[in-house]
Amino acid sequence: MENQTQAQVMSTKDWMITLLISFLPLVGFVMLFVWAFGSNENPNKANWAKAALIWAAIWCVLVFVLWGSIMAAFLAGGSRGFDA
Repeated sequence: MENQTQAQVMSTKDWMITLLISFLPLVGFVMLFVWAFGSNENPNKANWAKAALIWAAIWCVLVFVLWGSIMAAFLAGGSRGFDA
């Protein structure tokens, strides 16, 4: 078997700082990539960052589909006018 070492437990203070940084626009998004794919990050933080990036991708797809359907309905309905 492989010799595995356990990751150090992240304290509440560490998580508070991590969440604060991740809430910052643009900086937080960049930091999610750094934490997710950095080689010397805590595995717990790396897994959390990967999950957050997956959720962000899901939300982007949902917003794109929603806006696409709204714009399609608007453009299709806009050509008939209000007195139809």
